[in-house]
Amino acid sequence: MNTYTENKPKSFLASNASSLMNLQKKVYRTGTKLLVEKGLLLCLIGFLLGRAVILSTLSPFVIAFVAAVWFLRRDKLLPLITFSLLGAFTYSVSHSFYIFLSISVLMVLSLFIYQSKAAEKVLPIFVFVAASVSRISLYAMTTKLTYLEWIIALVEGVLAALLLLIFMQSIPLLSPKRYKPLLKNEEIVCFIILLASILTGLIGVEIYQAQMEQVLARYLVLVLSLIGGAAIGSTVGVVAGLILSLANIANMYQMSLLAFAGLLGGLLKEGKKLAVGVGLLISTLLVSLYGDTVSTLAVALLESVFAILLFFITPSKWIKQVAKYIPGTIEHTNEQEQYLQKVRNVTAHRVERFSNVFKALSLSFKTESSQLKEEELEIDYYLSNVTEKTCQTCFKKESCWVQQFDKTYQLMRDVKDQLEVDNQLNNITNRQFENHCIKSKKVMDTMQQELSFFQANQQLKKQVLESRRFVADQLEGVSEVMENFAMEILKEKENHEQQEIEIVAALKHVGIELEKLDIYRLEKGNIDIEMVILFQHYHGEAAKLIAPILSDILDETVIVVTEDLSPLAKGHSFFTFGSARKFVIDTGVAHAAKGGGLVSGDCFKSMDLGAGKYALAISDGMGNGDRAHEESTETLRLLQQILESGLHEQVAIKSINSILALRTNEEIYATLDLAMIDLHHAAVRFLKVGSTPSFILRHDSVEKIEASNLPIGILKEVEVDVVSAQLKAGDYLIMMSDGIFEGPKEIENVDMWIKRKLLEMETKEPQAMADLLLEEVIRTQKGEIEDDMTVLVAQINENQPQWAPIRSFRHFEREDIS
Repeated sequence: MNTYTENKPKSFLASNASSLMNLQKKVYRTGTKLLVEKGLLLCLIGFLLGRAVILSTLSPFVIAFVAAVWFLRRDKLLPLITFSLLGAFTYSVSHSFYIFLSISVLMVLSLFIYQSKAAEKVLPIFVFVAASVSRISLYAMTTKLTYLEWIIALVEGVLAALLLLIFMQSIPLLSPKRYKPLLKNEEIVCFIILLASILTGLIGVEIYQAQMEQVLARYLVLVLSLIGGAAIGSTVGVVAGLILSLANIANMYQMSLLAFAGLLGGLLKEGKKLAVGVGLLISTLLVSLYGDTVSTLAVALLESVFAILLFFITPSKWIKQVAKYIPGTIEHTNEQEQYLQKVRNVTAHRVERFSNVFKALSLSFKTESSQLKEEELEIDYYLSNVTEKTCQTCFKKESCWVQQFDKTYQLMRDVKDQLEVDNQLNNITNRQFENHCIKSKKVMDTMQQELSFFQANQQLKKQVLESRRFVADQLEGVSEVMENFAMEILKEKENHEQQEIEIVAALKHVGIELEKLDIYRLEKGNIDIEMVILFQHYHGEAAKLIAPILSDILDETVIVVTEDLSPLAKGHSFFTFGSARKFVIDTGVAHAAKGGGLVSGDCFKSMDLGAGKYALAISDGMGNGDRAHEESTETLRLLQQILESGLHEQVAIKSINSILALRTNEEIYATLDLAMIDLHHAAVRFLKVGSTPSFILRHDSVEKIEASNLPIGILKEVEVDVVSAQLKAGDYLIMMSDGIFEGPKEIENVDMWIKRKLLEMETKEPQAMADLLLEEVIRTQKGEIEDDMTVLVAQINENQPQWAPIRSFRHFEREDIS
């Protein structure tokens, strides 16, 4: 009972709150349906525009609005005309007659362009004719025409045509179902003109001598000043004040009041509603001093108070909803970020789906039936073909295949296996088969003939299986790349508030003021920071001061990645900072073509693949000369492109092998020696395909790295031997082609000879070491270059930045405290 009584009020309040929210949503939906879908909003606007008159005579608003609705919302035209005439009738009978006459002329003219594609171009002319002809006709009925009446009619026609163009941009903005994420400045001004024109229809409506059009105009300025700032607020004030002052010349000073209120309110927008309201009161006091009497000041203050009260009771949620469509507002920025986030999510989701598709395709190509069962079936088909040509006409068929099936089948299997391996039978099997089969000679001849078809079929199936495996590997590699790409898309700029505070404070301490700071990543080895800084004169502060300070704060060596300096003496410069690699590579290459020629069949590349990966590769084409050079160059070109795409090294090599093997029927091949070095951890992976050994020189020892397999392009399925090793600072990596390794022909143990030569070298420069090793090999050949030679030497060293980390001011403060 106690639990029930305690929980009852909570559940009662919760249910009431839920019911209230549902009621509000229902009222909002109902109101939106009545105003927008049923056209009630257009009817109310038409009613007020029917009352709108400027310069005591002209009324170009309603005819322009009716024409715009005729073009955009033709189904709501009849109710709009009815309400427009009612509004005009509340102003005066003669005015309502003019509105009726102008609308009638417009409707008659519109019959000529009812289905025309050029209606949008011709409609302003028809509006001009309808407005000016109706006005001059009305003057002709009442007074004698003079040049003044003709000018008034022409001015009204021009204004109506201009307002038509403005209203045609404004009417679509009245719908809450807007999918356009941004309003242009022109659209905002057009919409303000429409609202000011509507307010003109309220002239004459008073509450305690406060003019309602002035109250709502100031309310409009308050709202848009809070949303868009001084620029939007003052613009709204000028436009609204101008149109209202045309309606009542006595209120000309109201334009100054509204413009000043918009400017002052926009400047005080950081103080929210209260500060913007105070700005309107100050503007009212200052501008209203131009009035003749105290009563004028009192009325102006009363109108401002009414506008401020209306402004205060406006829900902030509604104001934020409007702010989403105004450029430069926080709400619009957030809306754009949400939109971009949605686009990123959708794009990443699609990339993931493609990745899953490729992964599923890869699995489908990898899915294989039992190889043993398939081999048994192939053997059964083979023996069936043999027996069909030999045993079907034998009188001992039933004795062999019915009564002694197992023995006959096993003997046939043994004969097939021996013929396949040795191309003949051994004495034991031959004697057993002759004793069992009376047509043994014929059967063996038939089996020999069918065996060639069987082996060809097996070879074809093997090639198909290898092709399936290759395609599966390719699809799996593409799937991994796309999956990683989807993860990169979803990465957003993370929030690193604490690091931002420390960086800003540390740079300010040394006299550097940041204009902009963006921290995208702070992962170890993958830092990404952008800065915009204003320098009076730049003297390399980014590398000398900023990067060392960042290194101290982030506890990692940071360097300048890019510098985009302003050419101006005092301009904004853009910098990006990233992680320095822990290790760097210094390479040297020496090569020579066969016979001292200019074209070598060897090709080498050193490739920086990004993300701390560095690749060294040597390829040796078949033979020498131009053809070998093309093969090796093409191999490394394909390798670089595939590695840069993000595919795994082994998949890349298999892809190159298939391309080289399938692109021509000619016999071409190339060796490939690839070393993938991780510059963050100094780990190296050797991938060797038909290449010679490599060596790692470390102080007083040399380690040999080798693998044994065929060059790429020979077989459909290439074998890639992967050997891993851990390098240290100061180690040398020596890679070479077969011209170097097999060059010393008179030396029995080439491995020991190369190791000894490397250890005896006094120089430690990679280029000098490569030159010396090439020279030593040529000397063993008595100065003759018998094959293309290439040797690549790479030294790995710890990265020593030019500028050491600078201890930031927080360390000094800690020392002072201690």
